[in-house]
Amino acid sequence: MKTCLVVDDSKVIRKVARHILETLEFSVREACDGREALDACHQAAPDVILLDWNMPVMNGMDFLLALRGSDLPRRPKVVFCTTENGMAYIRAAIEAGADEYVMKPFDRDTLESKLQIVGVA
Repeated sequence: MKTCLVVDDSKVIRKVARHILETLEFSVREACDGREALDACHQAAPDVILLDWNMPVMNGMDFLLALRGSDLPRRPKVVFCTTENGMAYIRAAIEAGADEYVMKPFDRDTLESKLQIVGVA
């Protein structure tokens, strides 16, 4: 079974994402900020990470840079999932190592297509 780590400070977004991902037959773990997510990745790297941009403690971009600089045995795919829709944000995320980008709010079809693009669905 594929694994996904949902990283978002919104409990509602985590719950919605979990529901969608579980219908796509993913095993789901959650983290409420980048620091918690980084710890979770070091415990067991997921296949894919659904990552919010704006979070307390450690934001999505700082998490992504730390993740890409870490020595994990395998590199999870990262899909930024955020309300930030400017081209500068998208470009910065991709340049920092994100594999794909999805806008909130998202639905099952949109998320599934992004997961197919990165090769995990």
